[in-house]
Amino acid sequence: VYTARMKMGQNLAKKIIRTWKDHDIDVVMPIPDTSRISALELSVSLKVPFREGFIKNRYIGRTFIMPEQSQRAESVRRKLNAIASEFKGKKVLLFDVSIVRGTTSKQIIDMAREAGANKVYMASAAPAVKYPNVYGIDMAATTELVAHNRTEEEIETFIGADWLIYQTLDDLIEAVKFDETGVQAFDTSCFSGEYVTNDISQKYLKSLESKRSDDAIS
Repeated sequence: VYTARMKMGQNLAKKIIRTWKDHDIDVVMPIPDTSRISALELSVSLKVPFREGFIKNRYIGRTFIMPEQSQRAESVRRKLNAIASEFKGKKVLLFDVSIVRGTTSKQIIDMAREAGANKVYMASAAPAVKYPNVYGIDMAATTELVAHNRTEEEIETFIGADWLIYQTLDDLIEAVKFDETGVQAFDTSCFSGEYVTNDISQKYLKSLESKRSDDAIS
């Protein structure tokens, strides 16, 4: 897992160099904790300083799986505290493992601006999450996923980033593929909508949405 996360950072750095060779990123910052390894490797590959801009409250759980939007919104600011001296006057690239609803990303970007960041860019180690997970993780209903029926530019606007970049699916697969395991194929349903069991219908997904959505829970 450690090596895969390093490769995710390396691969995303290559994409940034391809798409924005003359970038003006001053500093790379991870959203603690799971993105730290990838963000550090990204900063090394880009030759941009790595800084810890957020201090995490370890008594707050995973926000994206909390049952209600109000809980998610309140928990983000209780979970993270920005270090103003690391943001002031800088063009900051925030790095997270994924963007699901966009709630966390939006609030963290707001916090970075409040702390004095000049510009706030956002990078995701995963591709855009467009489809629900049906194999164990109680993810949002399809319509609550920020990437559902939105372009990257629209997501960028929604979360308030000055620039947004996602890992490509091919690069993610390359990062988690190791010759010694012999594994060649992976479940990528959250990104591609292709479910490996071949038995997931739109009717089934709609029935899940009726149970999982915020409206259904409330």
